[in-house]
Amino acid sequence: MTTSEDEAKRNAARRELAGSTVGDVMSRNPTTIDPDAALETAAAVMSEREIRHLPVVDDHGRLIGMLSDRDVRGVVLAPVLGQYLSPAARKALEAVSLALCDVRVRDAMTWDHVAIEPGAPLAHAAALMFEGGFGSLPVVEGGVLVGIVTERDVLKAFALLLPAIRGSDPDTYFW
Repeated sequence: MTTSEDEAKRNAARRELAGSTVGDVMSRNPTTIDPDAALETAAAVMSEREIRHLPVVDDHGRLIGMLSDRDVRGVVLAPVLGQYLSPAARKALEAVSLALCDVRVRDAMTWDHVAIEPGAPLAHAAALMFEGGFGSLPVVEGGVLVGIVTERDVLKAFALLLPAIRGSDPDTYFW
């Protein structure tokens, strides 16, 4: 049974969340990479920094694409999976494959990225991420990258509105 006090708390949380923007929760100055960097370098940066998404920017800081861990895995695993293809398909794969050391970020990145502005409602970012299956969205102002918002950022913002299971920090709810 819902009490009027519970309903009042839920309504207050909805109002607070409705006022949240992408800029409130995004990570500023994210790690970026140049499109001409070796894919091997990008994979090392992602592993070292424990991130799954790298915005790809030009010399002026303008966002030109995104590189995800899925993009990297697709390039790395293609030759391995080739052994399970028919001889004709394997030959076609070999014809278009590059040596891994020659693969550049621009060869694997997603060019037709979806971006969002820092003033956009957080709920809009969450909907875009959910509908598009994106783990993150680059945040741009005037075409220039200013941040990145990830699934974790969105979930943490929502979790802050929930009563803590343990403690008040969403990062320590379960441990």
